[in-house]
Amino acid sequence: MSKKYHFIAIGGAVMHNLALSMVAKGYQVTGSDDEIYEPSRTRLENAGILPDQKGWFPEKINSNLDGIILGMHARIDNPELIRAKELNIPVYSFPEFIYNQSKDKKRVVISGSHGKTTITSMILHVLKYHQKDFDYLVGAQIEGFELMVRLSNAPVIIIEGDEYLTSPIDRTPKFFHYHHHILLMSGIAWDHFNVFPTFENYRAQFEKLVEMTPKGGSFIYCEKDPEVRQLGENCKLPGVQIISYQAHPHTVEKGITFLITQNGKLPIEIFGEHNLQNLQGALEVCLSLGLSKEEFYTAIQYFKGAAKRQEILAKSENSILFRDFAHAPSKLKATVQAVKNQFPERKLIAVQELHTYSSLNKDFIHNYAHTFDAADIAIIYLNPKAVSLKKLELMDEQTLRNGFQRNDLRLFTEIDQLKAFLEAQDYHLTNLLMMSSGNYDDMDLSQIQSKINKKYQ
Repeated sequence: MSKKYHFIAIGGAVMHNLALSMVAKGYQVTGSDDEIYEPSRTRLENAGILPDQKGWFPEKINSNLDGIILGMHARIDNPELIRAKELNIPVYSFPEFIYNQSKDKKRVVISGSHGKTTITSMILHVLKYHQKDFDYLVGAQIEGFELMVRLSNAPVIIIEGDEYLTSPIDRTPKFFHYHHHILLMSGIAWDHFNVFPTFENYRAQFEKLVEMTPKGGSFIYCEKDPEVRQLGENCKLPGVQIISYQAHPHTVEKGITFLITQNGKLPIEIFGEHNLQNLQGALEVCLSLGLSKEEFYTAIQYFKGAAKRQEILAKSENSILFRDFAHAPSKLKATVQAVKNQFPERKLIAVQELHTYSSLNKDFIHNYAHTFDAADIAIIYLNPKAVSLKKLELMDEQTLRNGFQRNDLRLFTEIDQLKAFLEAQDYHLTNLLMMSSGNYDDMDLSQIQSKINKKYQ
């Protein structure tokens, strides 16, 4: 008999991917949610597990279930969760369930405030290229992979380890639950202000994670990040291999980045100091898994990047429209700097949609000081509705200028006005970089794209 699991809050990005991977593995899956958006809705429907109605239904919970998988979106007073507890049905957060399914595997966890998805994606790309058997959990949809989660009988699992809270009933970081053998840490830059009220509190989570590395395990860290370097240099765990890394040697010629290797220069499709650090981190993990440098290089030249990470939406001979997920200060600064360094002769228009709780909070905004410095035109978009939903105060232009330390910063609070401004720009020798963890209210970019795609004479 196949096991039966019920998902509370099945519509989430990782949750619905986990549900689909379990259907593929032969489990019986049901679920509930109070709202399910695309693409989750269609994908769940195609798999035959889209809930018939929106909402929570305690009658779906019965003693025949082998377990409940609880999403972060659910509340602690969720009626299905209450019913499950009454019936003593095991309740797993998705990190706990991933570990439960991976106890017999070598577990690799990729952690850090930035670069997690890109590093994980690079490793998956290289392993897939060489037809290795592996499981994974990654925080974005990536090219060549149908799902964000795979659970099989593979001997190894690569996990993007998030520091955000596990579930409504477990207020600890997700990455504590994976019990890694190999840990990579890219950097520590204060994020999730609503959960970790001080930087010290935030940093302590990463310190504890390092201490969980077992004898015979490995800790791979970016020595260019001062916080992570301190953790690496202070790590005296018995029997743990400590490996530091920095950006892979490289050169930039006519807007193309080349890796400098023992066998000469190798062109790659990604760029920026932060991505060359990510690449070196991915290389160290692949070496720890038994691949050779040559195998890594053969595969990585075809890596196009993770979704919404320096993603090219339009391109001409002298202009590019980039979309990027950057939202936290360290991510924004690295991305803006990378685009400017890659194309120093081009004007850079950089737009940031402030979308997360931290970024919309005026008590946090000073952390964005100088993150926009490399842009020629710096623009902030704020959706007043998103701000009010988070019960925060809408910041004015002067507050943002003070926070970003940029006196010519422009603020837009109407999407149509931002759209009109961007459509009116001349994109000759100009790059446009649009950054957000949101979606700019689904702004239609087609006119900007056609303007950029047009070949300038």
